[in-house]
Formats: sequence, C-alpha cells, structure tokens
Amino acid sequence: MSTDSILPPCVDRIETTVACVLRGRRTIGAFRPEVPPREVVLEALELARWAPNHKKTEPWHVYWLGPETVTQVIALNSRLLTASKGVAEADSKSKKWAQIPGWLVVTSELATDPFRQEEDYAACCCLIQNLQLALWSAGVGTKWSTGEVTRHPEFLSLLGIDPNQRRAVGMIWYGYPAVVPEQTRRSVDSFLSNLP
Repeated sequence: MSTDSILPPCVDRIETTVACVLRGRRTIGAFRPEVPPREVVLEALELARWAPNHKKTEPWHVYWLGPETVTQVIALNSRLLTASKGVAEADSKSKKWAQIPGWLVVTSELATDPFRQEEDYAACCCLIQNLQLALWSAGVGTKWSTGEVTRHPEFLSLLGIDPNQRRAVGMIWYGYPAVVPEQTRRSVDSFLSNLP
C-alpha cells in the first residue's frame, strides 16, 4: 500500500536502514482510515519478540483488540473522562478513538520478586519499541498510550486479564499516518557524561 510520501524518503526504499527508521519514527496522532494488513502486524510482532529480556523470561503478552473490545475500552475511557473533565471532553476523545484503525495492548507478567518485575516491565518496553520500529519500516505509524484508562482496574477485566498476574504496559494504536509530525532531540553532548 502506498504511503503517499508522508514518511521520510528512506522508508520508501526496498531496504531501509536502521538509522533511517530510528530517526524517522514518530508518534502518530492522526491515522488514515485504512487498516494495515494483519500480515504486516504479525511480521512486526515476529520481529518485536527478539527484544532483550533478562533471563529469557519473555514476560510479554499482546492482545489484539477487536471491535467489541475497542467499543468497551472507549466506553470505559469516556466514563472516566466524564467524571474528571466533563462530557464534552469525553465525547471528543471517544470520537477520536473510534477512528483509530488498529489496537493492541501489551502486558507484562507480575513477578513476585520486585526487581524481576522491573526487569520484565523494561523488557516489554523493549518489545514495544521493536514493534513500533518494525511497523514504521513498513509504513505503519503507532502511538503508545499509557493513559489513565490503562491503569484502571476495569481495563484488565475487559481484556479477560487477572490483575494479580499481569499489568498493562500500554495500548499501541496503529495505522497509516495522516500526518507525520516534525520532531527534534537534544544533542548527545547534553546527556552524555565522559568519566575518567
């Protein structure tokens, strides 16, 4: 499927470079209506699973949300927003969310050891980064959301997840970008300390 020159020129090449994908990836806030093919997402998940994970725990689980579950998540978020910010904000967000073409949720196992739990969460973050980069290299944009709804007890219940066994690391919205925002980063010198 054509990306209509929205993505950086190097993404249109048959062979993308790691540097191009790393520099070019953006958080996408607006998607076109077409849903990317399932095979593209499955291939990205195949690549994502090679994320580093201490002691090879592979603590992640990915949930691919269908229309019924998406509707339930939007309703829960609307209820939360109505209580905290009012009906107008909730309605606006619900309309925006209803336009998102693809939804995934990534969760992490809850280990009994607090340090292992931290390592597992970090591994799931690496999986998400790999997933975002793999999708971006295929012309598919993403947004990783960790909003209030993902931390609400009812959220995991909607997905059939026992909150004593797993925690949400975030929702990953995906689709073809309607707009790719410009972005900058501070220089390496601003965060690198050279020690003797």
